[in-house]
Amino acid sequence: MDTTRDLLIALARRYAFADLGALAPAAEIAEVCEFGHRLLSLDAEDFAAEAKVVPAELRRRARACHMPQTPREQPRGALESLRPAYGLLLEVIAVRWHRRELSPMIAAVHIASEYLPLLAFEPHLGHAGDPARWPAGLSATGSRFGVIGDRECDHTKSEQSATNRTLRVSTEPNEGWRAYFDRQHSQVAGALAVCVATCRNPCAAMDWVPPEPRADLQLRARTALAFADTPLVRLRHAAPVGHGFGVPSPEEVLDAWQRSRTALDKNPVGAAAVKDDDFPLPGLPSLFSAIAAAPIEPSTLLNGVSSHIVTLLERL
Repeated sequence: MDTTRDLLIALARRYAFADLGALAPAAEIAEVCEFGHRLLSLDAEDFAAEAKVVPAELRRRARACHMPQTPREQPRGALESLRPAYGLLLEVIAVRWHRRELSPMIAAVHIASEYLPLLAFEPHLGHAGDPARWPAGLSATGSRFGVIGDRECDHTKSEQSATNRTLRVSTEPNEGWRAYFDRQHSQVAGALAVCVATCRNPCAAMDWVPPEPRADLQLRARTALAFADTPLVRLRHAAPVGHGFGVPSPEEVLDAWQRSRTALDKNPVGAAAVKDDDFPLPGLPSLFSAIAAAPIEPSTLLNGVSSHIVTLLERL
């Protein structure tokens, strides 16, 4: 490195936003670094936080990944569509891989697995699982969705509690809304997949989806559930973030992903995982796209933040 500025530019290009923010020679650069660090940390609650020094286009794209913090907040961000958020997840996974930050990388994979069923449901719902807009058919006569204690329902007790709450959480105070998303929304995602794909005692909960598209949804939702049970996602339990032990090696991650691809390659949707799409975990974007029934590509949001910081540094 010839100069301090060269070092700072190198940090920006490595997406080292936290380190760069601590060393930033100007408040504007520090604020952009904070914005980038929130994205890299997947702090979706704060993606819409005020950051006027960040270019409007980057703020707009971040807001598309934001999780609304009140029942009536507009725009709806990730509740309108999860596709931008999954693009960001893929970019974060790639960045973490290249930085060899494998624990947070696996944590990002785990987050993706939890909400993947909602990505499958999005074309049918017309949104990404917004509790304020569930279809009436979900709780119509004959549906056991959200009925606590129904022994005929395949949902676990925690899933029954979560589904019961999701049907009414849009009328709760803001604190209740946020608590629901912290603890229960991912369980609702899994519960929906169980309803359409694996339930042994089907009720009327999925009758709002016509039979032909329901068969397609069933396959995509089943694949989403299968992904959550793959060796790659199970690495999350062997990689306790922040504890400094049990962190998988790159070789272990790639081996787990290869075994996951083999396990998923059982139907046309899961077969997308074996494609070579030039991603650090080859086939992962293709798999997400197949489950979503829509193109899901790694975003360039973090790259845009990095490039903007480099531009600011070069002006000094």
